[in-house]
Amino acid sequence: MAGIKEIRTRIASVTNTQKITSAMKMVSAAKLRKAQQAVTRMRPYSEKLQEILQNVSSGIESNDGNPYATVRNAEKVLIIAVASNSGLCGGFNSNIAKATIALLNGEYAGKQTTVYSIGKKAQEVLKSKQVSVAKNFDYIYDELTFDNVAAIAGEIMSDFVAGSFDKVIMVYNSFKNAATQIITEKQFLPIEQDPDTIAEKQNYSLDYISEPSKEAIAIDLIPRSLKTQFYSVLLDSYASEHGARMTAMHKATDNAGEMLHSLRIEYNKARQSLITNEILEIVSGANALKG
Repeated sequence: MAGIKEIRTRIASVTNTQKITSAMKMVSAAKLRKAQQAVTRMRPYSEKLQEILQNVSSGIESNDGNPYATVRNAEKVLIIAVASNSGLCGGFNSNIAKATIALLNGEYAGKQTTVYSIGKKAQEVLKSKQVSVAKNFDYIYDELTFDNVAAIAGEIMSDFVAGSFDKVIMVYNSFKNAATQIITEKQFLPIEQDPDTIAEKQNYSLDYISEPSKEAIAIDLIPRSLKTQFYSVLLDSYASEHGARMTAMHKATDNAGEMLHSLRIEYNKARQSLITNEILEIVSGANALKG
């Protein structure tokens, strides 16, 4: 059994750790509330814009008016791993790295693949797994605004149109609730047609009148929609990060409480044993004096 002084030191250490994890939990909860509101506001707009985009792009007979829908043989694939700049959020970052490596070794094995990362932790974990990261956009979390995200999305879109990449995949944590984050693999480019929209077009003869032309609308709408989708993904991941960290810190705080309970029991046993030994020594000494 450990000594009383050692147990007392461990109790003080665990108590301090519990205070830190509890404070981090509250901070993450506050940030999560704000991030969740941003995701809730963005999702309906992003989904509706995507629906309009698909309707407009499906009516363009040639991809010349929609270079972002050009389907090529996926020989050059870009995978964007979206994680965080900070740790202490459970498997949030490692799960993204695992999903990225699974794509590299599975569906896109043998292809000319390039990996970009958003967040320091994604880059660190991937490099530890011997995966080369061509670019890392960790600065984006310093100020997560649409304008800053649109600049990154615009660069990737330009590379796709120029033929540097045939396909762009985003791997990120989709926010469901504070305790649940879903690993999602989303094709960013080329634009995918919704099967329901295609089926509807085949079953019904729909003739929409567009003013100006669909091509003119697409020139302005498609880039805006893609940048909005990119921003929506990062907001999703950002909310998931704080949800994961809040859950991890909640569990850490509970574990610290359980450890403190066990340490206090052990401390009381050690103290009781010490008192008993002291009483025995006093009694033995008294008996020896009596003689």
